[in-house]
Amino acid sequence: MKQINGELFKNMLISGANHLYNNYPEVDALNVFPVPDGDTGMNMNLTMQSGAKEIMNRNDNDIYSITKVFSRGLLMGARGNSGVITSQIFRGIAEGMKDKKCVDAIELSEAFISGKNVAYKAVIKPVEGTILTVIREASDELAHRVTKDMSVEEAFNIILLEAKESLKRTPNLLPILKEVGVVDSGGAGLVKILEGMNSALHGEFIDKNEVTAVDTKGSAQVAADDENDEFGYCTEFIMRLGPDSTKKTFQKNRFTSVLNSHGNSLVVVQDDDIVKVHVHTMNPGNILSYAQNFGEFLKVKIENMTEQHNEILFNEQNKKDSEKSAAAKISSAPLSAPKKALKEYALIVTSSGKGIDEYFNELNVDGIVSGGQTMNPSTQDFIKKIEEVNAKNVFILPNNGNIILAANQAKEVLKDKVNVIVIPTKTIMQGIVSAMNFSSDLDVETNISNMNEALKSVKSGAVTFAIKDTEINGITVHKDEFMAIKESKDIISSFKDKIDALKELVKNLVDEDSSILTILIGEDVTKEEAEEIKEYFNKTYKDIDCDIRDGNQPIYSFIVGVE
Repeated sequence: MKQINGELFKNMLISGANHLYNNYPEVDALNVFPVPDGDTGMNMNLTMQSGAKEIMNRNDNDIYSITKVFSRGLLMGARGNSGVITSQIFRGIAEGMKDKKCVDAIELSEAFISGKNVAYKAVIKPVEGTILTVIREASDELAHRVTKDMSVEEAFNIILLEAKESLKRTPNLLPILKEVGVVDSGGAGLVKILEGMNSALHGEFIDKNEVTAVDTKGSAQVAADDENDEFGYCTEFIMRLGPDSTKKTFQKNRFTSVLNSHGNSLVVVQDDDIVKVHVHTMNPGNILSYAQNFGEFLKVKIENMTEQHNEILFNEQNKKDSEKSAAAKISSAPLSAPKKALKEYALIVTSSGKGIDEYFNELNVDGIVSGGQTMNPSTQDFIKKIEEVNAKNVFILPNNGNIILAANQAKEVLKDKVNVIVIPTKTIMQGIVSAMNFSSDLDVETNISNMNEALKSVKSGAVTFAIKDTEINGITVHKDEFMAIKESKDIISSFKDKIDALKELVKNLVDEDSSILTILIGEDVTKEEAEEIKEYFNKTYKDIDCDIRDGNQPIYSFIVGVE
């Protein structure tokens, strides 16, 4: 065909989102780092689902309207660096289709070039061998080969084929990919999207699978808002675990840990392939979305505890899905709250763990966005919290390198309303020292300078378990061993015992200039282990002020800071 309109492109976009949804664990499996964190595939999947949701029931015929609404949905739902970059690609594509009702091959090429350009501009220091390379080389290849008489099908085939070839070449551009023996995960996610779009273009629309493929690494992406325990939704469901492969990968303890981090009054009961859950949460939709990865719902009940009435908050996504599964599309609108009086400053942090939340509250932060390694918050999560704190100048501490782009995207969305300043904190400990150096008595520029300078004063580390066998930078890591990790990504050693890993990490971080050692204890550490740690470090590091406290964070047994 010579042109495509909004109706067809809508189907292509949803088909692309569905294809990624069906295959995101495959993308997650490509992640280089063996940590159970917020994985690329899941982040891109949740981002694409946000866009698909926005256009699902629209009937626009012009392609610009559809693409603009889709890109807006991506922007608001973007999670993690990969999700933000994906949203920027489609934002650029939408800009390239401005005011067009249909596009031909040449106009499609121009739109993809626009997508490439906007994505590159969104990243301060673009890295080649990533999703950026894949979109650049695919777009450039079509621009080089497109002709006036070319069909849209042929044009999109060129994009897809070059994207696949570009993906194969990513290990040649990033040594770490070659060392581990994988291609770039973000690029792989983009290829899945393009495959789904191409399939719909050729008349073969891809539906969501009845039971979503399960992430065999057990990573989680459940987002929740920080609210009072007495409010929210009482959520109960019974589900049947999926096929045998799903049953083998389902780990009740890890499943319980993830849900417990984002709710309270949690009860999880498993009887063979039946799992029953009761939890109080602000976001039942996200809880159910995570749980659905492991099987199908047999019964779901949600009660709005604040309004004191029972309300089922889900409806059928489509007739086909409702016939196959009890899974539903969840709408979890935030509860309204009285608007606070406008103030000069507000400080927002990202945190994960009751103890860490309490630490930040001691530092008088104004808002906490729940999130971290296991569940990167979306752009919308930040926007909601910024609007809630109601200040002229809002400082954000992302406390995770994979969250900074989403925070910056929220800043961009609200640039005409609020002065948002994102301090690029990449770890919880950087966030803590940065918050300590914030003062409402100082002007904006002085605070920015002080908080950024404070980042240089702390060395960060963490201990967590490995989700797969691998070798990185000459360090051999075996599945389920505990890794000592320096500054988020530098694995320095691996041990069978978590306390041994902690000792090695602290030994690596402490030097003759160190004066303060902070250790945040994770939720998987027993009381006996905690007492052993306190006794050992207070005795071994007598010349250092040791602050050892409960962080209650999931995934990471210990978070360490040395100043």
